[in-house]
Amino acid sequence: MIAEKDKVVNFHYTLTNAEGEQMESSREGDPITYLHGANNIITGLEKAMEGHAIKDSFSVTLEPEEAYGVRNENNIQRVPLKRLKGLGKIKVGQILNLQTDKGQVQVTVLKVGRFNVDVDGNHPLAGQQLTFDVEIADIREASKEELEHRHVHGPGGHQH
Repeated sequence: MIAEKDKVVNFHYTLTNAEGEQMESSREGDPITYLHGANNIITGLEKAMEGHAIKDSFSVTLEPEEAYGVRNENNIQRVPLKRLKGLGKIKVGQILNLQTDKGQVQVTVLKVGRFNVDVDGNHPLAGQQLTFDVEIADIREASKEELEHRHVHGPGGHQH
């Protein structure tokens, strides 16, 4: 079986930046699971998975446009501290999940003032060339429910 549209793919990866520094890895835990063709992972990585089989290992280097996007310097915002109640003490460098009219977004805290917090709405890996070292652990048919919902259910996927 190969990674193609409507298949559930399990994979391990190690992510490094252009300097070769390891940014993250799934190898110490469970593999990542996604529904191929449903835009559940970044575009370039999904394209690179296409046609690979179980036990295949490969590396792919992605430019920002195929990974987490190009940095947008206009994506810095000032948020009133009163909107962030319940998040505890906020610190510079902290990553917050904020609810917006476009859904949940991840932001990085740049500056904490007395009444406001300046946040960067770019993904923390935006603007970076990234290399994924991938090993495909398993591929299976998606269930009818997974196809209807356009994401994986159960371990490693979205659970209701």
